[in-house]
Amino acid sequence: MSIPPPPGPQQPEDRQPPRQTPPGAQGAPGAHPPPGWHGPYPDGPYARAPYPQGPSSQVPYSQQPPGTPYPTWGQGYSPYNRPAPVNGLAIASLVLGVLCFLPGVGLVLGIVALVQIGRRGERGKGLAVGGIVMSSIGALLTALLFATGGADDFWDGFTEGAAGTAFSLDKGVCFDAPGGALEGLAFDVDEVPCSGRHDAEVFATVAVAGASFPGDAAVADEADDRCYALMDGYAMDTWAVPDDVDVYYFTPTRQSWRTGDREITCMFGNTDEHGTLTGSLRTDASTLDGDQFAYLKAARLLNTAMRSAPEEEYVEDDLPGHRQWADRVSGAIAEQTGQLRRHTFGPASADRVHGLLGNLDRSRAQWERAAQARDADTFYAHYAKAVHLIDPATTVTTREALGLATTPPADAGRGPGGDGGDGGDGGGGAGGGMEV
Repeated sequence: MSIPPPPGPQQPEDRQPPRQTPPGAQGAPGAHPPPGWHGPYPDGPYARAPYPQGPSSQVPYSQQPPGTPYPTWGQGYSPYNRPAPVNGLAIASLVLGVLCFLPGVGLVLGIVALVQIGRRGERGKGLAVGGIVMSSIGALLTALLFATGGADDFWDGFTEGAAGTAFSLDKGVCFDAPGGALEGLAFDVDEVPCSGRHDAEVFATVAVAGASFPGDAAVADEADDRCYALMDGYAMDTWAVPDDVDVYYFTPTRQSWRTGDREITCMFGNTDEHGTLTGSLRTDASTLDGDQFAYLKAARLLNTAMRSAPEEEYVEDDLPGHRQWADRVSGAIAEQTGQLRRHTFGPASADRVHGLLGNLDRSRAQWERAAQARDADTFYAHYAKAVHLIDPATTVTTREALGLATTPPADAGRGPGGDGGDGGDGGGGAGGGMEV
């Protein structure tokens, strides 16, 4: 920093100003200087103190180097005040407190920061106090989560969300499962066209009711009952479903339930772990013509009744239950024949359907007698006649005329006791529950 020279005549650099002795000074005439005497520059701003104090002011002017008639600031002098630094631990404490990360560490850092600030005179007291407060809140919340089990719920929900276990598939979607397995936990699937090879085809989605998770076993039982009941609403022509195809399902887990997952996904899959499906199994109103749909819709009534057979396989073990079952089958046949008669079939299939109606009427009469049987032998006798009249062979020609599948499922012939009677179209084996 340089100081401009004072106004007035400048002295040559190689000459020193003349020394004047004030009158009255020691060694000069007079004892005192006259009033108003100010040296060689009586009117200048530096008349009383021509040079500022500093290290160079201690050097006689005559000994200062040429070109520096005025001294500079002393070494180490700073004309401005420097602010005190901010304590680093205070910053770290606030950051940990705001992020709720390691609240215990943030609390300790904040306390240490306050001690250092008081001892060193540093800034950041507000940051340290804020870090202590936020870290204390975080520590209390963490303790509460562990005390109530919320930490486990949070972690389960986090891992569930990260894995993406809760996903939704629409009816009619075909997909490949990772590894081709349809059992165990599924985290994701790859949707593919149904026209090609695929692992599974979704045929229904249903919601599980209730506010609390009923348990894995209860959800699986509900999925089993509801999916099998809905399969023939999607694959109405059950004869077109291959024998190596069965029903599978995705169900909510305890973790996904907490995120709002309530959906059961019903699907067809191959029973062979390494097997696949080819083409869609969908046969409903969107893929069938009017005659096909009317025929299969009526047959579905009898299919449902046949699947409602008692859990006891032998009539002797539950005669009342089998009698009630026979009554349900009789009622289903009555409704089935009514629907078939109300529909006008085309010339190619009308005669075949009419012949089938005669067999259904006679079968119904035998089911009614079975429902009134007083003992197991009487029941077996009427049951055998009833299922013979709806044998699969009696419906093949009708199906052929309608353009439907003509190969009955492999287990279409099981009845009470494991060896009695076959079921025709709309009649499944009593024990197997398979539509034919």
